[in-house]
Amino acid sequence: MLKIKRIGILTSGGDSPGMNAAIRAVVRTGINNDLEVYGIMSGYQGLIKNEIARMETSSVANIIQRGGTILKSARSEDFKTKEGREKALNNLKKHKIDALVVIGGDGTFTGADIFSREHDIPMIGLPGTIDNDLYGTDFTIGYDTALNNVVMATDKIRDTAIAHNRLFLIEVMGRDAGFIALRSGIAAGAEDILIPETKTYISELISKLKQSRRKNKMSGIIIVSEGDDAGGAYDIADKIKESYPEYEIRVTILGHIQRGGPPSCADRVLASRLGYEAVRALLKGRSGVMVGEIDNKIVYTPFENAVKQHHKINKPLLEMARVLSI
Repeated sequence: MLKIKRIGILTSGGDSPGMNAAIRAVVRTGINNDLEVYGIMSGYQGLIKNEIARMETSSVANIIQRGGTILKSARSEDFKTKEGREKALNNLKKHKIDALVVIGGDGTFTGADIFSREHDIPMIGLPGTIDNDLYGTDFTIGYDTALNNVVMATDKIRDTAIAHNRLFLIEVMGRDAGFIALRSGIAAGAEDILIPETKTYISELISKLKQSRRKNKMSGIIIVSEGDDAGGAYDIADKIKESYPEYEIRVTILGHIQRGGPPSCADRVLASRLGYEAVRALLKGRSGVMVGEIDNKIVYTPFENAVKQHHKINKPLLEMARVLSI
């Protein structure tokens, strides 16, 4: 077994709150185990461009509370090519880096799986994505913060909805998965939640809105996942307006506000634990796996499984939300 002396760490894909906490944990756990730790800027692209520098414990001081990622993040088309990955390998050799910890989502782990198999480099992944769609962990780093961001924004929007007797459609992130929409919708008391995993029937939605009106419920909030099959918040608003012109409707796209701000306590703790365990996994000889937490226990999931299998939406939670919104 290769004796690991130097490890590299990078963040890739969309940023998520808690990435800095994970970086901090990896750096300090590595140094505590007599390893040299190198930070790689801008994901795989920085690996190709040799944007690599040694990190010390002081390098990660006062970052646990910061959103985003101090290592920056970028998507790399070059890394998808064999030539690009050869450049990345050569730069690792220049710095004598023996193993990598990568923080990200589907694309990050797909690249890690290919690179690790191609060049027999030990690699460990940490699930950093607000979508919570990776298999092999109950929650991903950044998901809890994104939920809180959506709920806080929705609470503020509801004040205006009530003041003006308006229906607000709030679109949240989740092109392929409705986890953010489902839990934030429940927490914010939304009148309906529209997600990619279930078909949206506009006629049923309008019927529900009419029943609410008959009960003198004059304002409302509908949470729409951006990947909903009805076309997104603006298209749904237009369809409601066509059938129910007396409704005063507004649309809010929360967009990247969901990613920003300080990570929640839950995300800081999760990121710290997973970062700590990532280094321990490398030292135990593990490779090609994502470190996750299920039922408060650390689990290791092969990159391929983490990417190809996905969390299934909790249908009973969705049914509960619809009952409680009556």
